[in-house]
Amino acid sequence: MPIIRPISDMRNKFNAISEMCHQENEPVFLTKNGQGDLVVMSIELFEKQQALLDLYQKLGEAEAESMAGAQVISHEELMTKLRKKTNV
Repeated sequence: MPIIRPISDMRNKFNAISEMCHQENEPVFLTKNGQGDLVVMSIELFEKQQALLDLYQKLGEAEAESMAGAQVISHEELMTKLRKKTNV
């Protein structure tokens, strides 16, 4: 369930907002005049979400290459090649 707080809590209860972000590992949505305005989250959660976005982008690129007919090798072939390189 999303954590929603008025934007005035950033000024009046900053430490509580910070604690919520870290303990719940969820973003806190801040409202201004009853409307969504900002999202606050811990750096850890931000970095995790950025890593997921990067992964999704790479998976999308790989899928596009596959659909375009890029040369593929099986998992077994890849592992054999990697083992040869690491055992040299």
